[in-house]
Amino acid sequence: MTSLVTVEDLRVSFTGSDVVRGVSLSVAPGECVAIVGESGSGKSVTARALLGLAGPGSAVRAAAFRVAGRDAFAFTPADWRRLRGGFAGLVLQDALVSLDPLRTVGAEIAEVLATHDVAPRGRRAERVLELLEAVGVPDPATRAGQRPHQLSGGLRQRALIASAIAADPPLIIADEPTTALDVTVQAQILRLLAGRRAAGTALLLISHDLAVVASIADRVLVMKDGRVVEEGPTRDVLAAPAHAYTRTLLAAVPSAASRSTRLTTGEPRGRPTPDRSAQVLAGTGLTRSYGPRRVVDDVSFTLHAGETLGVVGESGSGKTTLARLALGLLEPDAGQVTLHRRPWSHRRERERRPLRPRVQLVSQNPLDSFDPRHTVGRLIAEPLRVHRDARHERVLDLLARVGLPPETAARHPRELSGGQRQRVAIARALGPRPDVLVCDEPVSALDVSIQAQVLDLLADIQTEYGTAMVFISHDLGVVHHVADRVLVMKDGRVVEEGDVAEVFARPRHPYTRTLVDSVPRPVPSPHRLDAAGAA
Repeated sequence: MTSLVTVEDLRVSFTGSDVVRGVSLSVAPGECVAIVGESGSGKSVTARALLGLAGPGSAVRAAAFRVAGRDAFAFTPADWRRLRGGFAGLVLQDALVSLDPLRTVGAEIAEVLATHDVAPRGRRAERVLELLEAVGVPDPATRAGQRPHQLSGGLRQRALIASAIAADPPLIIADEPTTALDVTVQAQILRLLAGRRAAGTALLLISHDLAVVASIADRVLVMKDGRVVEEGPTRDVLAAPAHAYTRTLLAAVPSAASRSTRLTTGEPRGRPTPDRSAQVLAGTGLTRSYGPRRVVDDVSFTLHAGETLGVVGESGSGKTTLARLALGLLEPDAGQVTLHRRPWSHRRERERRPLRPRVQLVSQNPLDSFDPRHTVGRLIAEPLRVHRDARHERVLDLLARVGLPPETAARHPRELSGGQRQRVAIARALGPRPDVLVCDEPVSALDVSIQAQVLDLLADIQTEYGTAMVFISHDLGVVHHVADRVLVMKDGRVVEEGDVAEVFARPRHPYTRTLVDSVPRPVPSPHRLDAAGAA
């Protein structure tokens, strides 16, 4: 079958330095080709180069580069503009950034229809509603009149896909389209993309989520440092990877099978035994409302020393509000939180302040919580209550503890990678030697290998110090790997709770079954295959 896009020996450089080195690929109608790799591997630059969007200051070279049967090097800027949307639709990871915040999503989609003369003016409004309905947006007439900030993440992503497919392009390029989405919304987006592929649309998928790739891709290219290190049919590459880097990526995927292993090495690791007699944190009958909406509704939980309590649920289920109640950052409307069986909520701040170091937060995006003017050393030192010399020594000790060199102390957060910033956040949280870490989506934005390093680090900390953790995530594989017990939340209520292995293996509540069924099929780990003697 004739390929829609073919590129041979693609090289993309910025200021003379190659970031893509010798990549060759093709995508045919009705085929899904995936490119996987970590941040900085060159996968997104490769995808954008196929649309003439490599970026300012870039130089694109290739032995052959054909798009829609034409030599792409002969394209004028006008040719590229006609190509985008009409021939190829682009779906990016962050729809809030991609969509115009000043326009309604209906106007955004209608612009594509007008630009590519897909529908006459009198029928565009009707076509917009048809497209929103096609991508599963409920009440499309209402949603079409709303701006991006008024929609949830899943609805924004669906609106972006509606815009990408508005001109019925034969090719869709999707760059991390589901990374930040809840598992059920992710499943809906993947079904939508699979449906387009089944109808003959070609799909180029960029992702670091190997389970997502396994669920939809026909072929996969694995990129590292700008090069393709392995490629082939998805089943072959993921079931029997030939390259060490691919095996490393697969081994780093957390799941039920990885619970007793280190994700970074595949070596066995011990798990601390929770001390059920030492109740560290507890909530009883917690309720919290914002206006007429009850966000947390009669929720109770207990957390013991050395235990990890997972909290799962979709966006809007109340997970983060529960975390803020546990941290003492919000007061419940009803119920109470206790710390070491003593009141924690409903106390004056001056009474709570001496106890605050005992409960620390590790957030999803530490860059938002760090003062950008401060160095890493100052950020870590801030919660430490020791004199200047001892504080400096403690900062260096904490950096070493999370695997960062001493010179990191003099750098600013924006100079660090996402994984390094998350390590700084953990070092800062560990500084006061807390009894409880509340981790709110701490690895959801990280590549799989960096995620593995952070999860191993948290496990080491828990083993060494007996720290209790509340671990909030929409990734059930991560929760299955780290947690001892789990709460499943929906619409502010706990619909199921218990031992994590029991809840995920035999869910009793229909909502829990929906969550479990929505998880993309896990990929095999080379380490675990070796352990089983099957590889």
